[in-house]
Amino acid sequence: MSDLLTSDLRSPNTHSPNESASLTEWLDYMQQIHVSAIDMGLSRVLPVAEALGVVQSAKDDAYVFTVAGTNGKGSTTAVIAEMCKAAGYKTALYQSPHLSAFNERVRINGEMVSDQTLIEAFSKVEAARLQCDLTLSFFEMTTLAALLIFAEADCDVWVLEVGLGGRLDVVNIIDPDMAVMTNIGIDHVDWLGDNVEDIGREKAGILRNGIPLIYGATEMPASVQQSIDTQQATCYQIGQDFSYRDIDSTTWQYSNAAVTLQLPRPALSLTNTANALSAVLASPLDVDINAIEQALRTVKLAGRFDYRESHRRHWLFDVAHNEQGVEFLLAQLLPFWQQHVARNSNQDSSADIPTPKIKMLFSMLGDKDIDKVVQRLTQAGLPISDWFIAEIDYPRAATTEQLQGVLVKYVDSTNIYAFDGLHTATHAVIEASQPQDLIVVCGSFHTIGEALSALSV
Repeated sequence: MSDLLTSDLRSPNTHSPNESASLTEWLDYMQQIHVSAIDMGLSRVLPVAEALGVVQSAKDDAYVFTVAGTNGKGSTTAVIAEMCKAAGYKTALYQSPHLSAFNERVRINGEMVSDQTLIEAFSKVEAARLQCDLTLSFFEMTTLAALLIFAEADCDVWVLEVGLGGRLDVVNIIDPDMAVMTNIGIDHVDWLGDNVEDIGREKAGILRNGIPLIYGATEMPASVQQSIDTQQATCYQIGQDFSYRDIDSTTWQYSNAAVTLQLPRPALSLTNTANALSAVLASPLDVDINAIEQALRTVKLAGRFDYRESHRRHWLFDVAHNEQGVEFLLAQLLPFWQQHVARNSNQDSSADIPTPKIKMLFSMLGDKDIDKVVQRLTQAGLPISDWFIAEIDYPRAATTEQLQGVLVKYVDSTNIYAFDGLHTATHAVIEASQPQDLIVVCGSFHTIGEALSALSV
């Protein structure tokens, strides 16, 4: 693998953008300078990070939460960041991927950083990369830029979402003060392994000696427990050390050994919210009940059980893209659907208004387990009348033929409508639906992003 670490893998026609380059030009450039989009390992990125000073800055000046897991990382990081911000800390939040604009990935006190801030950081990362004579992937370049922005802004708290795995992810160059693992499921098998023990071992790579770990699932792989023991970490696990209870549509209850709190219900998953709250409470940060309540009332995250009304239609966007993600979606969707039907069904028996139906706008990446996702969605007991599918505009996208080949195993072919792009499919589902219907958009971050883009036109 040593030959992958040298700069001669740069395209001979690729040159660093000039001083007047736009954010789009920088993003395009960074997608071309490395041999592969995903390249696990820290040996190339560490020298560049050290040249930039981001590792030392985080160690000296900030409290760092690092969040890994198969599903729920976005919601968990959003809640942690919102609570810290509400408590008065200058809070950095790094998430990936984005839905519409790259700037969504890099936020300070809830606000996306500007194009110019990103461009200046990219320029500094590029200079350090060239100085070290190394190639970096798109994710490595952009993550280093985010960390540099946080360091230069002198943020008090850094909340970092791991992109892929944990041990070899570029986020892991920063030593966390608090680790969170949301759950362990089968995903990214080409890079992490095809079983929960191998995947758990990779994700547990974010642990450091003696730091606390919040573990957000009731079942723990032996490999994770082994990592906890090796690192002498203090583990707080859901169901054992903390728990939550759903009270009603506006209230929920959180409990651990020290406190029981009755709290406003957030717009995000209660499991992820409980994990985030546990991380904040286990930290030395001064976050009081007022800040917690304020954060829960205001926190939101696009694409996570994200209900909207647009073009006189009801929409629900969720980035669920694996079996575990679909379970999270269905746990919220089934009761939501009952409420939707109650609100939108015919209340006047003399009026001829059809019963609400669900229309699916769906696409996935080709390296995901499409069969398991479709099987779970079709067997959940939801009245899905039609499926609208198209290929995502992304290199790893599943083809329309792939999607259709899976769907026909579970859905009548007369209820499957294929299109040549998500924009076309989005407008087609509008035309084919009624105002009382619910359009569910899921399968990938890219599916959500392209559908939202189509609705904005």
